[in-house]
Amino acid sequence: MIEKQVVKYLEGLRKRLPLPLRVKLWDGSEVALDDKPRVELRLNDAASARHFLKPSMAALGEAFVEGHIDVDGDIREIVSIAEHLARDGDDQQARGRLPSWLARHTRKSDRKAIEYHYDVSNEFYSLWLDPRMVYSCAYFRTGEEDLETAQVQKLDHVCRKLMLAPGQTLLDIGCGWGAMAIHAASRYGVKAVGVTLSTNQFELARERVRAAGLEDRVEIRLQDYRDVPGDGSFDRISSIGMFEHVGLKNLRGYFDTVHRLLKPGGIAMNHGITSSDADSRSVGLGAGDFIDMYVFPDGELPHVSLAIRELSAAGLELTDAESLRRHYARTLWHWSDRFERNIARSTALAGEKRARIWRVYLAGCAHAFAHGWINIYQLLAVKPQPGASGAESPLPLSREYMYREP
Repeated sequence: MIEKQVVKYLEGLRKRLPLPLRVKLWDGSEVALDDKPRVELRLNDAASARHFLKPSMAALGEAFVEGHIDVDGDIREIVSIAEHLARDGDDQQARGRLPSWLARHTRKSDRKAIEYHYDVSNEFYSLWLDPRMVYSCAYFRTGEEDLETAQVQKLDHVCRKLMLAPGQTLLDIGCGWGAMAIHAASRYGVKAVGVTLSTNQFELARERVRAAGLEDRVEIRLQDYRDVPGDGSFDRISSIGMFEHVGLKNLRGYFDTVHRLLKPGGIAMNHGITSSDADSRSVGLGAGDFIDMYVFPDGELPHVSLAIRELSAAGLELTDAESLRRHYARTLWHWSDRFERNIARSTALAGEKRARIWRVYLAGCAHAFAHGWINIYQLLAVKPQPGASGAESPLPLSREYMYREP
């Protein structure tokens, strides 16, 4: 009987890995893994056993999303217990896998992937994002800021690094709901173009531009970044939380496009998630497999060294690299906490399955960043301009300018 196998596994697990977890089986039997369990996991049917007896973050996440298991308890403790179960089950298996690069990332598949992730509903995202709906890592100067303050600080951090000034032209690749383009135009006086592949983002971003009275300075386009016309058309380029969708084999082409669109003497900022594995493998005890299956179809994370190599090969000069890993862990816990407070409404808007996906995704990613399974870097680069003194850069000699108040 499969029930007896599960009970035997749990009794062995209690001896080698006591956890504050009670497991209830579909036949009514239960096993507590320590004397004071704070999390309860219910195996709803015999099908759940195959996920639970060979646990990984992907297997446990799939079982939860598909309704084979339910869980009660604090989400942070739930994710921590899932990691311990996955790590125990991973002892005889190699972690990570080389991603499949070949049949991915056509223009059609990229658009479908973006629509799958972002075109849930704008109200769904508004439940747990800040009022500007900035869906990327915030910037915490002290760690005590609320999410709204930290997101404005991030936008300013990017704008200062880019040395934005009135009259400049800015391209924001993957503009989301328009926060960066609107902030740069209203606070720094630039003329901005934002491009996105999400219809929902496009429509709301245009509404927000109109509401801000910035239609003469901000243009939002439903457009693939590769289709932006012109050579040397922009003084500045920002790409925030977008290049995760590009694909490893397409990184060179992505940075070639940035180089093409940037004026000589221009500055570009790439803000994106990276793998902590030096060979750009999926890491995190199966967490990457779960994200690929349910959250970001075709998403691939390069190690920062690969991103820098391809950036450099495209003719851009790296001038600064900053890890915001700890900032993203904080950001994601803010999102996760807000999501937990709004589960009922999220479920009503997106359906039970998708709400379960996002619950696992947000808390799991917060845990992953906190433990260094993945990272995020802001890579600042210039397109050098030939001059009397050689390859001239628009940047000052020190980083002090990045931290001055605008």
